[in-house]
Amino acid sequence: MARLGVRTADVASFVQMLRGGRGVGMLVEGQKRFDIVMRYGKTPATDPDVVGKLLIPLPGGRSVPLGDVAEITLGEGPAQVSREQAHRRVMVEANVRGRDLASFVQEARARVKAMKVPPGYYFAFGGEFENLERASKRLAIVVPGTLAVILVLLFLAFGSARPAVLIFLNVPAAASGGIIALALRGLPFSMSAAVGFIALFGVATLNGVVLVAAIRQLEQEGQSTPDAVQHAATTRLRPVMTTALVASLGFLPMAIATGTGAEVQIPLATVVIGGLFTATMATLLALPSLYRRWGRSKSELAELAAMGPSEDLLGKQCERFAEEFQAPQKRG
Repeated sequence: MARLGVRTADVASFVQMLRGGRGVGMLVEGQKRFDIVMRYGKTPATDPDVVGKLLIPLPGGRSVPLGDVAEITLGEGPAQVSREQAHRRVMVEANVRGRDLASFVQEARARVKAMKVPPGYYFAFGGEFENLERASKRLAIVVPGTLAVILVLLFLAFGSARPAVLIFLNVPAAASGGIIALALRGLPFSMSAAVGFIALFGVATLNGVVLVAAIRQLEQEGQSTPDAVQHAATTRLRPVMTTALVASLGFLPMAIATGTGAEVQIPLATVVIGGLFTATMATLLALPSLYRRWGRSKSELAELAAMGPSEDLLGKQCERFAEEFQAPQKRG
């Protein structure tokens, strides 16, 4: 090239004009701007011999055939060169069907790691899997925070840690039912399933609150703990069953959906229905027995025995208020 007096920039400019055109100016019409592009008048040939005979114009009116200053070969290459962080990027797209996205990417990573690639190459998985990873990190913070808030609210509602912990046991019972339901239907764990677990924990906790609140109310009215547990389990059977049945029936159409959005609705509904079944059984069968054994400490039982029924306590308070009200009148 130096012997012929040709610069590399001249060759690159000619090839650019030959293939895609070269910007030489701009046309201004009011507020509109249009680029002026100069390109080769004819469609470039694909034969290397024909392309090599094209003349490159040079200063001074001279011209040089392209084949004299460049090696022209016919090969395959990318139609578009994309870059990311100053590196070339080649994107491979795929749609996953018949299995969950996380296990697919895990297997793909294992196979890619076993491949021998030249130095400087690396692989990165994005798209929906990237969104899945971000959502998983957020859920790793949201779910424990939600459970902690539920436990604190239960403690504030009953003023004691024992009933709060007993009601909180409905959470693992509900979670086990949701996991079993997903396994029976062959569904993977997904973000919609995680949202279903969060909703499930709230309903399962509510049923436990209904039962334990009834037991403690009967204890305050003077009934012994065994009698209060038996009476509350009998009277609260219908409300607990109604809550679980209504929620399950409400999610049933989503569990059998086949239209648009079914891939999101089915895991969520499956988790809720399966978890409500085990949570309801735990509330009606296990929670009364657990409360009878660990519901109140010995000191709390002694205080209840000393106080007596709530009606007697209310009467004593009324008598004391009446005496305090009449005392100033007698002095006057």
